[in-house]
Amino acid sequence: MSFLRMKNINKIYPGNIQAVFDFNLDAEEGDFIVLVGPSGCGKSTVLRMIAGLEEISSGEMYLANKLINDLAPSDRDVAMVFQDYALYGNMTVYQNIGFSLMMHGAPSDVIHDRVMGISRTVELFDYLNRYPKALSGGQRQRVAMGRALAKYARVLLMDEPLSNLDAKLRQQTRMELALLHHRMHPTVLYVTHDQIEAMTLATVMVVMNEGRVQQAGTPYEIYHTPENIFTASFIGMPPINFINGKIDGNVFTGLNTDNEKVLQFNVPQNIAEKITKPGDFVLGVRPEMIRVLKQGENASDQECVFSGTAETVEYLGAEYNLGINLNGYNITCRVPVSGLIQHKQTLEFGFNINKAHFFYKATGLRVKE
Repeated sequence: MSFLRMKNINKIYPGNIQAVFDFNLDAEEGDFIVLVGPSGCGKSTVLRMIAGLEEISSGEMYLANKLINDLAPSDRDVAMVFQDYALYGNMTVYQNIGFSLMMHGAPSDVIHDRVMGISRTVELFDYLNRYPKALSGGQRQRVAMGRALAKYARVLLMDEPLSNLDAKLRQQTRMELALLHHRMHPTVLYVTHDQIEAMTLATVMVVMNEGRVQQAGTPYEIYHTPENIFTASFIGMPPINFINGKIDGNVFTGLNTDNEKVLQFNVPQNIAEKITKPGDFVLGVRPEMIRVLKQGENASDQECVFSGTAETVEYLGAEYNLGINLNGYNITCRVPVSGLIQHKQTLEFGFNINKAHFFYKATGLRVKE
């Protein structure tokens, strides 16, 4: 059995309001699992059920082969880092980090050794005598992490721990957290709505929406082989482009809102083989897949080529984000800066059809190769 196993977990509040539907997860020791999704999708509720702060309505939860459904939070061998740090303002950094050990009656020499070691790990050794009010936001968050790590818990739970930090500090703390995991290999369950945090930190991502798991896998799998339209749209920045259309035989025809053709190409053979009859489909093309063709350049046989007008031009230094008007249909592309692109300039674009995604419009599921 997996180190942490959640089997058909449901959470139903009074009034028959269901927040989590049949949540399943098998996590191995040392995994960094990130639950990601929009606000209100149930990810924090899952975390709180693991911690024992919310009762499980139905299903089974095991930690190290032990059923923990009915265990008190203090008996679950987990530690939690909250969004608001939850530090004790009247205690020093030293006292905050060692607090959980003190509450469990650990000897003072054990507490001292543990706090000294953890404070070096989270780079707070020089701040042990300071109080939280004298620390920056990033330092306070590291105190909260240090306190959780000091507990010797088997699972570390983090509920949007970086959301209160500014962008620069958030990036720095995210890198520190990744390094911390590489050094200590704790089993982590981390909740965020930030896809960058999810992609950079996770060994396993769980994408949620409206209380249901949409897809679970490595960041690479989630990004390159999304199971459905929601996962494809939620992961990726700028977001993936969707073009409604039809597949008849082996030909995809993209249509605008007036049902006019905006592009057309032969779909890859491995996709055509899966489609037995004509129907409505959605083409998914990530912005970074689209490239600008040089004047007079011949595209490869594997590319779909089209003309479009740059309605918006965002210069980002090394890249452009372009908003392209494709015969009344707006899409986005992200291209390297190799020359000046101006507003309203008409350009030739192309993308590799083998890297595009095709989704059944009726179900939102991806056509699998």
